[in-house]
Amino acid sequence: MSQARTIIGFDYGTKSIGIAVGQELTGTASPLKAIKARDGIPNWDQIEQILKEWQPDLIVVGLPTDLHGKDLETITPRAKKFANRLFGRFGFPVELHDERLSTVEARSELFDRGGYKALSKGNVDCQSAVIIIESWFENQYGE
Repeated sequence: MSQARTIIGFDYGTKSIGIAVGQELTGTASPLKAIKARDGIPNWDQIEQILKEWQPDLIVVGLPTDLHGKDLETITPRAKKFANRLFGRFGFPVELHDERLSTVEARSELFDRGGYKALSKGNVDCQSAVIIIESWFENQYGE
């Protein structure tokens, strides 16, 4: 891994969107925040602030699928639309990344660190965004 790109990851949801930032050089990511969404629509000003602050080289949006990698009827098209809107509004390159099991993994990691108290919705969404970025890194470079 020779590049030092900054990656912003989004775990899209209709009520909450988890956001994390990753560094390609280290192949790691850290949770930033979760923002509320109203029926899948975020506060675009909050997203703009984060993108202005971090100036990412790439945005990775988690693509929700079932265990077989097939689209989920209600949420998959909305996540794709969210990714398209990010690109359309802000012009940063956007990639979709299969996020199968990221929430399960996020809950497990948070529980291991802090028990039930760590499992707030915002924490889980941010940790899911971290896992989406780190999984994207693994796909790019192998482990």
